[in-house]
Amino acid sequence: MDAQLKRGVLDVCVLAAIKNEDSYGYKIIKDLKPILELSESTLYTILKRLEEGRMLIVRSTEYEGRLRKYYHITDIGLKRIEDFKNEWKEIMDIYSFIDREG
Repeated sequence: MDAQLKRGVLDVCVLAAIKNEDSYGYKIIKDLKPILELSESTLYTILKRLEEGRMLIVRSTEYEGRLRKYYHITDIGLKRIEDFKNEWKEIMDIYSFIDREG
């Protein structure tokens, strides 16, 4: 898969994982595990990029004596998911054209 396309897909997967509720790193990895294998280093790179793009915001809360970062999706992040779904429809239309028989 093209690296740029894969990067975009991973970004949207992470956004989708926190779409319905705020979450933290380990839980995001666990939630995504049924569909993709994601290392912690890759996840935190994605989270940093999404934060810089204002697609999510971060808050720290103490949990069992340690600070835990929680990630919350913003309206910009929600829009990115919707944009991705529209882009994916176009990709599927192109795939159907290429894959047609005859």
